[in-house]
Amino acid sequence: MNCPVMMALISQLIKHDGISETLLPEVSLFASHKPQPRVPLIYQPSLCIVAQGQKIGYLGDREIHYDSGHYLVQTLPLPFECETFASEEAPLFGISVSIDAATLAELVLALDAPLSYDNNAEPPKPMDSVAMTKGMEEAVIRLLRALYDPQAARVMGHNRVREVIFEALQGEQGPALRALVQNQGHYSRIVQVLTQMHSELADDISVEQLARRANMSLSTFHHHFKQVTRSSPIQYLKRLRLIKAQLLLSHDEFNVTQTASAVGYKSVNQFSRDYKRYFGVSPIQDKT
Repeated sequence: MNCPVMMALISQLIKHDGISETLLPEVSLFASHKPQPRVPLIYQPSLCIVAQGQKIGYLGDREIHYDSGHYLVQTLPLPFECETFASEEAPLFGISVSIDAATLAELVLALDAPLSYDNNAEPPKPMDSVAMTKGMEEAVIRLLRALYDPQAARVMGHNRVREVIFEALQGEQGPALRALVQNQGHYSRIVQVLTQMHSELADDISVEQLARRANMSLSTFHHHFKQVTRSSPIQYLKRLRLIKAQLLLSHDEFNVTQTASAVGYKSVNQFSRDYKRYFGVSPIQDKT
């Protein structure tokens, strides 16, 4: 199942394979004319809508499939692995819409019914695919059409983005999006800890410190952290640091030693070993 209207709109705006910027800073387009192997990465909180092709996200023991019949809702910037299915005959086309915290909060507060949260229930999934609805498809098409006209993008662009996020709030991942705003339960405490981990990446971080911040015992913290991220706190922190390091190495001003220090490694040798084990190449090879 493909969406021909979306495909036509995206294909005319795409500048090259990879990510293409648009008239709206919170909206980008992506394309690929060849398959991409499973690689580690991080998506910022966003909605990823595929018009043609398929992606599979691997988060711990979960496989998350998203294609033209399903869109991805990413509520937290979790390290995961992604595989892309595309070809010259059937290229991948899609659109990514960043989830701005202020816009999300405004929409959640405008909804009538507050989210009831049960600490004993299964926590929301921070990353999952959701079946495409007619409402979401129409909202995305209106957003894409606004990208063709600078005046429409300037005047109506923000409203078109709000409409897409509103549709996501009505879907199966609505509770996960609303939980980011409503600050209730164990899930919210884990979200706050993850936010701190991202902002304090270069600092010494112990699991005991994180558990205290979450106001949980060590065993309770481990349990709820793994429910949300599908990994242990130590595994999560290592993956986060290595993926951030890969991004830093793509900038000319960072050498390997500076990169290791910037992501919290005290030993360059340990950084190089962990990097090669995770990415299959050394940081020096990636830098060159």
